[in-house]
Amino acid sequence: MIKDMLRKIYYLLPARLRLLSRRILFLLPDLLRSKREFFPPRGMIYTGASNFERQGNEWVDFFTENHLLKEQSSVLDIGSGIGRIAIPLTKYLKGEYQGFDAVRQGVDWCSEHISARFPNFHFRHVELFNDLYTSSGMDASVFAFPCDPDHFDFACAISVFTHLLPGETANYFAQTQRALKAGGTFVATFYLLDPESLEGMNRHSGFRFPYMRVEHALMDQGVQSANVAYRREFVERLAEESGFRIEKEVKGSWCGRKNAPDIAFQDILVLRKIR
Repeated sequence: MIKDMLRKIYYLLPARLRLLSRRILFLLPDLLRSKREFFPPRGMIYTGASNFERQGNEWVDFFTENHLLKEQSSVLDIGSGIGRIAIPLTKYLKGEYQGFDAVRQGVDWCSEHISARFPNFHFRHVELFNDLYTSSGMDASVFAFPCDPDHFDFACAISVFTHLLPGETANYFAQTQRALKAGGTFVATFYLLDPESLEGMNRHSGFRFPYMRVEHALMDQGVQSANVAYRREFVERLAEESGFRIEKEVKGSWCGRKNAPDIAFQDILVLRKIR
């Protein structure tokens, strides 16, 4: 109940003030942190804030242990944030890394602290509108990814589709398909709505999507991109129409599942480009 209340208050703030509020909240611990830490200050973290380092390491372990990523792979990090995936990848990846994000502070921090030490890592800021993070920018439903076609072996979108609306999600599927080489791998996370998750969600009070739409559901009507869930059949149809095959699914704990692995709060799909 307290988390729900704090979340509602957070969503009432304008996008810029949401980021500023975190800087203020963690000002003292950030002032006292070691300057040698290869991680952003807590007040700057806007993705995976509670377990930033652990989550990043777990994702890279998931990619490598499931043989989805090789040392020489070329990687596209969609919604690269403030380096949650990139930082642990610096210990492993020898190939090219490209990340882009709509939040400038994340891109600036990554460029200064990661690209400066690892020249195969590149970050780009894109001016995209998203009512959770930004108050202006281009429409993500018509945005063309800033990369060449058929270029990457591997792409990931971690906690990205959970903040996009249907038209934006459809475009990102198409853009990712364009960016990947034939046979390339795409790892993405969702809140997938099906009879099992709907039943669990209705019994589990901590994480709900009360505003149901045709293809998706919202946690908050005022900030639509705050958290977005999708009907399973919609995502499966998008994958097929975009030229992907779903090869693996790891069901998340968001709807109250007790047997989900630590990494899977959200539902994880591993997709393969087949055309």
